Amino acid sequence: MSNSIAELERSPLIMVVGSNTTETHPVIALRIKKAVRNGSRLIVVDPRNIELTRLAQRHLRLNVGTDIALFNAMAHVIIRERLYDEDYVSGRVDGLDELARHVEKYTPEAAEEITGVPAEEIAAAAREYAKAERAAICYTLGITEHSCGVHNVQALANLALLCGNFGIERRRQSPARPEQRPGRGRRRLPPHRPARLPEGAEG
Repeated sequence: MSNSIAELERSPLIMVVGSNTTETHPVIALRIKKAVRNGSRLIVVDPRNIELTRLAQRHLRLNVGTDIALFNAMAHVIIRERLYDEDYVSGRVDGLDELARHVEKYTPEAAEEITGVPAEEIAAAAREYAKAERAAICYTLGITEHSCGVHNVQALANLALLCGNFGIERRRQSPARPEQRPGRGRRRLPPHRPARLPEGAEG
């Protein structure tokens, strides 16, 4: 999580991806609802008609497992139309040319064939995200619990980095986890072996 939960309600645009937030993270959902009441735009990316879709200005109802094609198509539009934050990218980000080559084939039209989301909806969502003064991405297990979960997260990170939404107040990329997984406690290592802290360190 790159920013505090409290900042969410002051983000002009929020994109919720693969998360039934009202059921799994109700505190975060309350912040999102408050933001929408105060004028924030909400984009929901999810195959399901979750509760937040009733508040969303845009619902990208993609086919299950096609997230990468959608995010890469959004990146394609942002790069092609030069909507990315040039100052942020030039000062903090490497690999723009490589990314541009990688997403070149992911036109909105090509992504429509894969995701089932109309090309014009993909392009419109990309423009809204890129043009927002600040934007937040919130995702959870619907993104990470895939065989391609790492690549899903990387594709979302590309969007955030293109538009300067890392390391600045109210600009965020936030995974929300509903539980602490076995073996990930501070004093345990897989397979549940005690972790030895350095002498003098506090657990």
